[in-house]
Amino acid sequence: MISYMWEGSKIRLRPLEFGDWEDYHQNDRDSEGARLSDMIHFPRTEEGTKAWAEEKVDHPVEGDNIWLSIETLEGVLVGSLCTSNCDPRNGTFKYGIAIFREHWRQGYASEAVKLILGYYFEELRYNKANAHVYAFNNSSIALQEHLGFKQEGCLRDMIFTKGKHYDEYIYGLTKSEYEEWLQQKSTME
Repeated sequence: MISYMWEGSKIRLRPLEFGDWEDYHQNDRDSEGARLSDMIHFPRTEEGTKAWAEEKVDHPVEGDNIWLSIETLEGVLVGSLCTSNCDPRNGTFKYGIAIFREHWRQGYASEAVKLILGYYFEELRYNKANAHVYAFNNSSIALQEHLGFKQEGCLRDMIFTKGKHYDEYIYGLTKSEYEEWLQQKSTME
């Protein structure tokens, strides 16, 4: 049986394809979803979204920083995942994920994160993953904790939205913690 590192039991990670622009453009209309994963941006025209998609298609990778689409095994686009602040010298990186609202709570986010963690820890020799989570994003907090991440800090009053400031939590997971988490999961199955 052939194994593909970028595919799990529910989803696969792949580069953005230009035709994805329509799904991303439609998702831009979900202001609450945007607030949870990044921020509410100014409205963008269809041409603006096409230009953004073209840039991502032409330049999906910068060093070890990557921007990937998440699709189901049936080919339905459900969101995106990116890595940033990749520091190969120190072995640290940061990741961010966004799932389109109609696909929330189906296990796509946790599987996508597991795939990217496996690649960075097992193929690129990274030793630590970090995630920044807004204090009001309970689903993302639960995701980090489900995956074995530990809250390492709190940046007070870092995010401004809905007329007030919120804290930003810093979560971290080392490679050894990841391996321990995988071992615990396999013994529970």
